[in-house]
Amino acid sequence: MKQVFSLLILLLFSLPTFSQERPPQPLDIQQLMERLFPIQEEDVDYEALYELLTELYQNPLDINRVSGEELAGTYLLSPPQIQAFLDHRNQSGEFLSLYELQSLPHWDSTTLDNILPFLSLETGKSSPKSFLERLRSEENSFLLLRHRHTLELRRGYKNDSTGNPNSRYLGDRNDLFLRFRIQHPKDFSVGFLLKKDAGEALAWDPKTSRYGFNFASFHHTRYNLGKWKTLSIGDFQASFGQGLVFGAGFSLGKGAETVPTVRRSTLGILPYTASLESGFFRGIGITRQLGSWQSSLLFSSIGKDGRIASHLDSIGNSNQELTSLSQTGLHRSQSELSTKNQLRETNLGTNIQYQARSGKWSAGINALHSLLSIPLIRIPNRYNQFEFSGRSNSVGSVYFNLSWKNFSFFGESARSSSQGQGTVLGFISSLSRTIDFSLLWRRYDRHFHSFYATGFAENTRPINEQGTYLGIQIKPSSKVKLNAYVDFFRFPWLKFRVYAPSQGQEWLARLSYQPQKNLLASVQVKQERKMRNSGTEEATSPTYTLVPILKNQVQASLELAVSPEFSFQSRILWNQVILEQANTQGWMLLQDISFKREKWKLTARMALVDTETFDNRLFAYEHNALGTFAIPAFSGRGSRQYLLVQYRIHPKLTAYLRIAQTRYADREVISSGMQEIKGPKQTDTVLVLRYAL
Repeated sequence: MKQVFSLLILLLFSLPTFSQERPPQPLDIQQLMERLFPIQEEDVDYEALYELLTELYQNPLDINRVSGEELAGTYLLSPPQIQAFLDHRNQSGEFLSLYELQSLPHWDSTTLDNILPFLSLETGKSSPKSFLERLRSEENSFLLLRHRHTLELRRGYKNDSTGNPNSRYLGDRNDLFLRFRIQHPKDFSVGFLLKKDAGEALAWDPKTSRYGFNFASFHHTRYNLGKWKTLSIGDFQASFGQGLVFGAGFSLGKGAETVPTVRRSTLGILPYTASLESGFFRGIGITRQLGSWQSSLLFSSIGKDGRIASHLDSIGNSNQELTSLSQTGLHRSQSELSTKNQLRETNLGTNIQYQARSGKWSAGINALHSLLSIPLIRIPNRYNQFEFSGRSNSVGSVYFNLSWKNFSFFGESARSSSQGQGTVLGFISSLSRTIDFSLLWRRYDRHFHSFYATGFAENTRPINEQGTYLGIQIKPSSKVKLNAYVDFFRFPWLKFRVYAPSQGQEWLARLSYQPQKNLLASVQVKQERKMRNSGTEEATSPTYTLVPILKNQVQASLELAVSPEFSFQSRILWNQVILEQANTQGWMLLQDISFKREKWKLTARMALVDTETFDNRLFAYEHNALGTFAIPAFSGRGSRQYLLVQYRIHPKLTAYLRIAQTRYADREVISSGMQEIKGPKQTDTVLVLRYAL
């Protein structure tokens, strides 16, 4: 259920709740993640999505304060369901119980099961307290410590007789992570995190912007300070419109929930809590509410990683140029460390939005100006001629949302200082009680530049693309659901490994059958057709021949909860790649078992994989320790197994231990370069301790 993700994003905007009516059934985050990502792709930032999901789950929406626009952004409700909700609240007054929702037209049992875990009802207010008093008394606070380690020795940790500083890692093999956070829904959020990746050194070196840990992040966010809706200091993100200017650093992309995920929601300014080292602002962001009008302003100044080159100008002066940006966040070797914080990016942005009192429409404008301390001059290539270059970039947009009868219309159009334009237009509609439909059209010029955009796209960024997406969901009964989409796209200019204009299409169909709550069966088929350079040609060739690459994927899954303590899931994945007359295949069999009792919870997996080429690689979501996310890719022939143990040591202290191992039958060396492991197996461990303060 990918649509659940956007609902969880909106939890930050729920109003303060003190004594709340909550559903009796807790949500299993791991099971939710399985449904969020039924088929995985390599170009979606799943770790950022998971971390944000974990952080936001505990902040429910108050049904007496949530707006129609916010409900539309949950992706769990159709336009008629939203309208029925608003009509009931406007005509009958505030809800007295969560279960009053059962009486609403168009709200069936499936809808209630999906949305109830994310709703709350404010039934009372506490006596006023100062901020420091609320901070001291807040129960929603925790300290989390994580350690990750690979048992086998990688080449980068071995001594090198050549003495080359780039032949080994600077630090040890331990991956360390520390996070603290204390928050109350729509009142405040304060937190920090420290991170050191495996291979990075713990060092105090201002010259390389290292102060102990390699990465540190801090945020202090307050809500509803008089007319100030949000005030955030430190690290934060912003999301307005359809993500063409402010995209909050993540994107859902296409998935098994084929109708609601095409529409983005305005989330405003929210604290940055993920551990990724790029895609966020560092400075101050504020939002002021004046009746139906809302205005936001942000200022950010943050160091960026990149490769710097020096050259002499015509009069002999030495000038510096940035040849590439780095977003990996890895600084393990001398070469990687030389890219750390090599330039500074300064951002000044604003948003103005009007929300109609009826809640049926809203509109706004965005503007963002970015300035680099060093000009970016990319190494020229045939496909990157229209990429951004220079020191500054400005981008502005207008957007709207409109609800009319059974339709929800939305759109945003943006233009960058290069005169490139990006536009998204679409709608979601309930054609009947059993059929929902969505349509989205987008166009991004080859010279459209927006640094923080995550608009709907086939590419990883909204640039050099035109496309039309159609999605449908059919629910002939409460037990059966069919989801399908088809997406037609074209790329007017060259791309990496595609040195000519190209086009393609993609479709997916997923059938789910749930005869009872403890049993779910599903089958999913996906096909993607694109173009690629012929494998015999190089980037320096004066002419290029494109060949089609066809990918077929099939996944079948069976989930059964035998009892409240014991459950299992069986899956089979298969794919086929047809490229230049070569027909290759890959498959994977997975068996998961979960057992829980009182303080213990055990989860185990055994999987077999066999793929013929790297193009046949398969992705499989894995259960992991709290605050850790994994969707590894598998290619070759071998097995994969892991055991995850969760134990509540104390009412406030919980421990997670995970051991995972991959064994290959077709190789004696894993990976390459300094990541190389001698031998056919790799064993990884994760230990997490979470203490509720």
